[in-house]
Amino acid sequence: MSIHLHFRAVAKSEVRDDHGWLAEFMGRAWGAHAAEVEAGIATSVEKVWEFVDRLYAAAARPGAHAEGGQPWALPVYGGRPVPHRPGADPSDPPLMLLEPPGVSQAADFLGQVSFDALWTAARAELGSGFGGAEPARNFLLAQHRNLTAFYARAAVSGHAVVKCVWA
Repeated sequence: MSIHLHFRAVAKSEVRDDHGWLAEFMGRAWGAHAAEVEAGIATSVEKVWEFVDRLYAAAARPGAHAEGGQPWALPVYGGRPVPHRPGADPSDPPLMLLEPPGVSQAADFLGQVSFDALWTAARAELGSGFGGAEPARNFLLAQHRNLTAFYARAAVSGHAVVKCVWA
């Protein structure tokens, strides 16, 4: 079974703070995911976004200092949950909305943090995943580069980011 965390940048003025509307919007976006990734307005992480979050959490450890609160928490799990309406279909996907200021903070963090410092701090914890330290490092580096570029584009455009889990 495939499961993804889907990220979609969108102008704040185009977002409705309504779970049903956002679920439909994200469903259409997921259907056009390849084209939206190419356009730079979407990305996703398959199955193991928790590892990416744990990599960024290494910024809170000594020697991998990150300024400004907990910006490391923003790229993966940052934002506020968009609650389901009463009586909504329980199979509707969970959604989160990261407002433009949070998108800018995430972009700043990703653009300034040293991947090598994060990897050094998290290697003992994450290095055994993916069949060994080198495959884990390569996978996480690719995810980091992808998320860094995505958030940079979203921040420059002043966009919010909607996050959705698809199973």
